Formats: sequence, C-alpha cells, structure tokens
Amino acid sequence: MTVIQKPPTTIPKRGDETQKNKLDYSALTDLACVLLTLVTIKQLLLPYSILLAGPASTLSAMIVSTWLLKYRGTSWSDLGLRKPKSTVKTLALSVLVFFTIAVVANAASWLSDPFLEDVGTSGRFDFIRGNLLAYLGMLVLIWTHGSVFEELLFRAFLITRAAVFLGGGFKSEILAILFASTFFGYRHYYYQGLKGAFITGTIGLALSLLYLWFGKKNIWPLIIGHGVVNTISQTTRFLGLKGD
Repeated sequence: MTVIQKPPTTIPKRGDETQKNKLDYSALTDLACVLLTLVTIKQLLLPYSILLAGPASTLSAMIVSTWLLKYRGTSWSDLGLRKPKSTVKTLALSVLVFFTIAVVANAASWLSDPFLEDVGTSGRFDFIRGNLLAYLGMLVLIWTHGSVFEELLFRAFLITRAAVFLGGGFKSEILAILFASTFFGYRHYYYQGLKGAFITGTIGLALSLLYLWFGKKNIWPLIIGHGVVNTISQTTRFLGLKGD
C-alpha cells in the first residue's frame, strides 16, 4: 500500500537538511491562490467602495487560506493562533508591539518626508468624524480586518508559506518577511500613496520580525498591539483630533 505524504505546512527547522533548500511548489500554489484573491477582490470592488474593498478582499482571502491550511492538514493554531500560556506575558508583548509600531511609523515618516508626498488616507475615513454609528462600525472592521485578518494573512500565512516554498532556513525566512512586508505596503498604496506604502511596509517588516521571534508560538500580541494602534487612530479621527 502506498502512503501519500502531504507537503510540510510549517517552516522547516534550520537543522532539518531533509527539507531545507528544497523548493516546495505546493506552498507556491497556496501563496498564489491567496495573493490572487487579495488583489482580484480588491480591484473588482474599488470602483464601488474604497472603504470596503480592502476588508472584503481580506475576508475572502481568510476563507481561502483557512481552507488551504485544512487541506494541508494543519490550522491557524499551528501558525500561532492558539490560547496563550501566559496572559501577563501576552499583554507585555502586546505593549512591546504597540510601541514598536509607534516608533517605526514615526521613524519611517521622518525618513520619507523629504522625498515622498503625504496624502494621509485620502479622505477614506472622513465619514466617521462625529458619527458614533460609523465609528462603532469602524471598530468592528479594526478588530476583524485591521488586526486579526491582517496579522494572520500578512504575517502568519504569507511568511510561513513563502519560507516553506523557499526550503526553510534563515535565508528563506528573511526573504519571506521581505516579500510579506513589501506586499503589505503595496496593500495600502491605493489610498495612502507611496509614502503611506513605505511607512506601512516598514511597519510590516518590524511586525514580521516580531512574528519570527514570538508570533509563531503566540500571535495574539501582534493582533492586540495592531488593533490598539488602529483603535487609537480612528478614535482621534472620530473626536476631530486628527486630520488626513
């Protein structure tokens, strides 16, 4: 009886020479499916809604990636979405993520100021100023699309599958996070311009490094820290304290 083994779904260990440096085309197929979903759905919906095109594409990609993980015999828990062993440590790491985003965003903005035009968010969120119902709806999007979905897709899934495709090991992980971070920046270009793409891409790079550090075991600090940053940003906008 012949046993068909499914391809690896997690990053091979750096000392595992049986998997290292072997291109895994099943992982490339997974990446292509998710990236195609993200790009196609967003582009199809952009002419109708600049607000919902992004969230709709991430929701669609989450459905596709969840099915792909199940098909490969794994799940999101294998990529870090599991119950934390320590609530205190999770909250402490969430604070670290929060300040990392703040510091990196300001540094990237300062570096790009002389060269790139700041278009803010192109009025995408103007409608929530003073509008409580719109603000509450935005909080729902923040804690689904803007934190959970983005961290699972652009950190956990893209990094893991890209590193598996490249064969695992340190070089594969570095190339994977550069790819994931670049795509994360591109995802924000359509309403934040080149400067916004650079800033979000740089933030994505920092978050990707944190994912390799602790996120593969516990991605919740990345989700929480990211969500808190977005919540503060939209709250100041709702209160009229922040402009575009």
